[in-house]
Amino acid sequence: QVQLVESGGGLVQAGGSLRLSCAASRSIFSVMGWYRQAPGKQRELVATINNGGSTNYADSVKGRFTISRDNAKNTVYLQMGSLKPEDTAVYYCLLVSVFKYWGQGTQVTVSS
Repeated sequence: QVQLVESGGGLVQAGGSLRLSCAASRSIFSVMGWYRQAPGKQRELVATINNGGSTNYADSVKGRFTISRDNAKNTVYLQMGSLKPEDTAVYYCLLVSVFKYWGQGTQVTVSS
């Protein structure tokens, strides 16, 4: 079993920045990433990163968001910049190994 603890969400004005963190309870070879879900919409991929550092981004966030991970700390980060109101959502951390594990979600609200 793996627990994921997220932090860093909040309220920010359009054009601003936020950094999300997600700490896993133990070290595990895995892909980690972030998804988000806006009200009335399906959960969608934001970005993923594997143990080797290879990344994948949704087109909507390319050039604005950066995912990174610190394997020594079992932590993945999402640096979000040039935020837009349409980035408003609950952001969920995901860890995929043999099983999938989800964090509890953290709210990001971008005001116009």
